Amino acid sequence: MRTDSPSAPAPMLGPRLIRAEVIAVLSVSLGASALVAFVRLVGALTAPKELKSQQAVLVGSMAPGRPWLDLTLQLVQIAIAVAPVGLVAYLMVRSGESLRTIGTDFRQPGRDLLRGAVLAAVIGGSGLAFYLAVWAFGVNLTVVAGALPDVWWQVPVLLLAAAQNGVLEEVVVAGYLLHRLGQAGWGPWRALVVSSLLRGSYHLYQGFGGFAGNVVMGLVFGRMYQRWGRAMPLIVAHTVIDAVAFVGYAFLRGKVSWLP
Repeated sequence: MRTDSPSAPAPMLGPRLIRAEVIAVLSVSLGASALVAFVRLVGALTAPKELKSQQAVLVGSMAPGRPWLDLTLQLVQIAIAVAPVGLVAYLMVRSGESLRTIGTDFRQPGRDLLRGAVLAAVIGGSGLAFYLAVWAFGVNLTVVAGALPDVWWQVPVLLLAAAQNGVLEEVVVAGYLLHRLGQAGWGPWRALVVSSLLRGSYHLYQGFGGFAGNVVMGLVFGRMYQRWGRAMPLIVAHTVIDAVAFVGYAFLRGKVSWLP
C-alpha cells in the first residue's frame, strides 16, 4: 500500500528531463503547428500562382451555410487549441510551481493592462505597415484575418479566437519555454532566439513576411518577459493585436483600397 504524504516534495527537474518535457509540450502544440505551417508554405511556393495571389485565412468558416454547426465547430476548435495551456499548468504544478511562477495571474491588473496596451500599439501599428510592405514585394500570402459569415456570433468568435491566440502563444512560447530553458541552464539570449524562431516558424503558412515579422515580435515580447517576469502583459497585447486585426478586417474588407 502506498504511504505517500500529500506534502511530499515535488520532483526536481534536471536539464535532460526539462528538454524531454519541452519537446513533449511543443509536439502537441505550437511545434506541431510549425511543422504544418512549413508544409503549407512549401505547398504555396510550389503552386502555379504567386504568393500574394494566394490566401492564408486565419479565422474562416468551418461549415458554410450551416451557422449553428459552424459556431459549434469554432468553439470546439478554440477549446482544443488552448488545451496545451492546461498541460503546461499541470506540468508546472508537478514541478512545485504554477502558472503564477511565469506571471500568468491577476496580481497586477493595472500594470499588466498598461504594459499590454503600449506593446499592442507599438507592435500592432508597425506590424500592419510591415505586412503591407512584404505583401507588395510578393513574399507573403494575402492574409485574410476574419472570414466568418455575417451572423450574430461573428464578433464574439473573433474575439475568442484572439484571446485563444494570446493565451496559448504567450503562455507556451514566452512564459513557459523561456522559464524552462532558463532552468535548463540556457543563457537568456540563446533562449530568446530559440523562442523567437519558434514563434516565426508556426507563422510560415503566411509567407516569409509572416515568419520575419513574428520573429521580431518574439524578440520584443520575449525580452519583455525576461525583464518583467510576467506573461500577462504579453497576453493582453497579443489579444488586443489579434482582436483589432480580426474584427477590423471583417468590417473593412472590400471597403478600403489599401487593404489586400
